[in-house]
Amino acid sequence: MTMQIGNSRWPNASRVFLVLLLSSICSFAAHAAELRGIVSDPLGAIVPYAEVTLLRDNTALTQTTTNDLGEFVFSSLSAGRYRVRATASGFTQQESPEVYVGGGKAPHIVVPLKLGTVTQQVVVSATGTPAPDSQVGASVAVIRDVTLTGKLDVLEPLRLVPGIQVLQTGPRGGTTDLFVRGGNADANKVLLDGIPVNDIGGRVEFGNFASNGIDQVEVLRGPNSVLYGADALASVVSLSTRQGKTRLPEFTYSIDGGNFRTKRQEVSIGGEHGPFDYFYDFSRFDSENGEPNSAFHDGTYAGSFGWSPNSSTQVRLTVRRTATALGLANALDLYGIPDDSFQKEQDTYYGVTAQNQTTERWHNLVRYGATRLRFQFDNPSPTGEPFDPLGSGANFLGNEVTLRGANGFVTSGRAILDFAGVYPSLFDSQSNRDFIYSQSDYKFNRHLSGLFAFRYEKESGFTRFGGTKTPTDRNNFSYIAQLEGNLWDRFYATAGVGIEDNAIFGIEPTPRVSLAYYLVLLRSTSFLNGTKLRFNFGRGIKEPAIFDESTSLFVLLSQLPNGAQLASQFHAKPIGAERARSFDFGADEIAWSGRAKLGLTLFHNEFEDQIEFVDASVLPQLGVPVAVAAATPFGASVNSGAYRAVGAEAELEFNLGHGITARGSYTYLDAVVQRSFASSALSPAFNPNFPTISIGTSTPLVGGRPFRRAPHSGDFLIGYAQPKFTLSLSGSLIGRRDDSTHLIDAFFGNTLLLPNRNLDTAYQKIDLNGSLRINSAVELYTSLENILNQRYDAAFGFPSLPFAFRTGMKFTLGGESWKIH
Repeated sequence: MTMQIGNSRWPNASRVFLVLLLSSICSFAAHAAELRGIVSDPLGAIVPYAEVTLLRDNTALTQTTTNDLGEFVFSSLSAGRYRVRATASGFTQQESPEVYVGGGKAPHIVVPLKLGTVTQQVVVSATGTPAPDSQVGASVAVIRDVTLTGKLDVLEPLRLVPGIQVLQTGPRGGTTDLFVRGGNADANKVLLDGIPVNDIGGRVEFGNFASNGIDQVEVLRGPNSVLYGADALASVVSLSTRQGKTRLPEFTYSIDGGNFRTKRQEVSIGGEHGPFDYFYDFSRFDSENGEPNSAFHDGTYAGSFGWSPNSSTQVRLTVRRTATALGLANALDLYGIPDDSFQKEQDTYYGVTAQNQTTERWHNLVRYGATRLRFQFDNPSPTGEPFDPLGSGANFLGNEVTLRGANGFVTSGRAILDFAGVYPSLFDSQSNRDFIYSQSDYKFNRHLSGLFAFRYEKESGFTRFGGTKTPTDRNNFSYIAQLEGNLWDRFYATAGVGIEDNAIFGIEPTPRVSLAYYLVLLRSTSFLNGTKLRFNFGRGIKEPAIFDESTSLFVLLSQLPNGAQLASQFHAKPIGAERARSFDFGADEIAWSGRAKLGLTLFHNEFEDQIEFVDASVLPQLGVPVAVAAATPFGASVNSGAYRAVGAEAELEFNLGHGITARGSYTYLDAVVQRSFASSALSPAFNPNFPTISIGTSTPLVGGRPFRRAPHSGDFLIGYAQPKFTLSLSGSLIGRRDDSTHLIDAFFGNTLLLPNRNLDTAYQKIDLNGSLRINSAVELYTSLENILNQRYDAAFGFPSLPFAFRTGMKFTLGGESWKIH
């Protein structure tokens, strides 16, 4: 018997995993509940004679000591949620996550102790299973607590991750790109509780992703298509939704306001009852953004609901819905007048995950998820002064402007803001993704474990401009195998391969190897406490976007009367995957009795087979037969681009005690376009005011830098946290970047173009956030952004927000602060 999903078959292995999960839900043991575990050091070695305290609702219930094998057990427990606190000489006290105890097999947990007080986290994105970052070779950052507190959008704390540049076009709500180690904006796999957030082809609109309901953000810098398939070309960003954790429901309501007629409200309720936990959150944000036709609205709902029918099984439902509306004034600095366009988006994500600890060594997981993305753009009427010197239809011009680049070049004139055509001008798109993911991981022994997984994705959607609709319908499969282990508690390795079977580009293998070696083992004595060397190699892939697919040679030919014959005669194939090959090597040093951490990473990324739209006259240079090139109306999208990005990341973190933490990083990026057949690369433009300087109009020239990626960037965070008071000062420091004005003058000339090199000005965005708890029920908070009131354009011509502030109050009822009788 087979299970049918769409036009695809779900393999027997996936059915086995599901049967194991469902059968375990119905299996309850008659004996009293137990909680078992092991206490280990940061490198996984057992810690005997450690003190372990059993906690429930922040109350210590009982205490025990680990045996010679580092094991502990608590017996005769009533059903409920528990966690443990472990302490041992030479280590920092550590608490485990909560686990549900009640019926079925006794849960078995591992509590890795920390050395000192610098950040040490359990991560998942690098290995697919929870692992202490001390045992992982990949470059992983975890964002939570003071880094997230007070931030409206997920994009803001991402600015504080080494190797990442966040570029927001204009004020809040504007299109926001994430560049990781030089990768393109669509080269990042983004997951919400394991549910892909990406549009088809990899795009993610970070400008719409509010931080409400988000408990943690984990960022893996580097490709990991082994575990996550297509689009994990440069990074993986994993978002986790908050969960209810208190037996007495906790209700919160916050309200704040600020300049630019900004107002925001958020309400949440969360808690747990027996085997169930729940969390709901809704926020609404509105701002006029300080410029004409730039008002932004965001309404976001987030929910997480868990059920633990027994100690070894958990089922969780995640739901998130976002509806945004944004006025699009366009580049005010380039046109001098605002456009009247606007856009709306409605994004929905939901998924159900069931997992079971089948035996102490064997864990199984099945997840179903869905993503629904809806986008509408409307330019209701042309804006600007009509201008028709040729009598072929009026275009509409902006005001006279003077443009000054950070490179010292200046030009003046009037640009075409809206072209002649039919108005209103409409564009809309839809993307649907349904997937099933099944995973089985097994610990062969203390030193070796394996993970095997399968993923099926059903993708469908369309883009539509005017009356032209370009649909897609894809069935994709992923097969995953990975081994993870360690030798001598000093050397750690993860090696795996993914096989991607994509409906567009076919079968692509993606290997990955990650190594960590302790040159000096972790220790609590002396000033230097441990030295870890890291190495990673991986290949990543990205699938084509709907536009890339619909304008590919293969699709364009298939639409012609003799297209099938041409495709067969000249062996035309569907458009291929974009590929990345990445190496990085790094070293981490723990120092000052575990209160300081220094990291240095060198990386080398090759981005190959990048998709470009190539003019028909250029296609023969790529080996396309003249007859095929001539059959395309204007050109086609092909895998013709390539660039490399090499660089270094340095980061330093301190825990100064008394609630004070400080961290900072610097990234150097040397990115160069190696090959491009786009029209502006092969036929550069020349502004008659600078006749000897070649300019890339819409894409960079060969030998130039990819646009909007700074060679020099940095960040810092200084935080102070006490039970009643928090304060954090953070900054993102971005150097000059290559770019283009992308402008056409009134006579379709180049007089408004400026040289690409260092066109964008450097800027420093510095923010201050603070809160004051009056009592258990009332908290005051404030957020000050761009406190230097720096006037800057993150993207050339699009002014970013000047100094912006919000201040408000948060009310809390119930939860841990209220005594439970």
